[in-house]
Amino acid sequence: MAQLLTIHHTPEANPDTSVPDPHQDTYSRTILGFWMYIMTDCLVFTTLFATYAILHNNTFGGPSTRDLFDLPTAFTETMILLCSSVTCGFAMISSLKMKTDRVIGWLAISFLLGASFVAIELTEFHAFFVEGNSWSRSAFLSSFFTLVGTHGFHVSVGLLWILVMIGQLFTFGITTETFRRLVVFSMFWHFLDLIWIFIFTFVYLIGVV
Repeated sequence: MAQLLTIHHTPEANPDTSVPDPHQDTYSRTILGFWMYIMTDCLVFTTLFATYAILHNNTFGGPSTRDLFDLPTAFTETMILLCSSVTCGFAMISSLKMKTDRVIGWLAISFLLGASFVAIELTEFHAFFVEGNSWSRSAFLSSFFTLVGTHGFHVSVGLLWILVMIGQLFTFGITTETFRRLVVFSMFWHFLDLIWIFIFTFVYLIGVV
């Protein structure tokens, strides 16, 4: 595993052991930089959650949360996304064992689960539109579509990211670069799962119950 994160130098090649390893430095900066991105994304979703909390009762005579939301469908979406988080974790474990084929396989399963999640969400949105409940009908629906749609957009970006990762792993195998990118993707995917748990709880579960 150490060869993924650092390149060891022999005393002859590098007598000064205080010289930092450039690969380790790049890895650390990448992880730190991505944590900063996640923090900014947290601010975005916090703002959207706050907006929804303020506007969710402003239906202007339109349907309310109890009229629109189907809790079993939302629960199914939740389980699908949580399962994709598990398979993503299995991909990381396989990468530590240098099992490229297994990493690709688990990522492919994560992609299928994520794509199923997006498909169910788009089906739900389409049903709302067909019934005349678009984002422009009320402040409640505007805040709902913005919050859930923003999360869905992030998941779609994650699906594209998975395809790119599979292509890189297939071409180069598990290297310092591909492992670092896999770690960053795993952070992103688990973050989306956490955000969806909040959406399911505060938007769907509380809205229906």
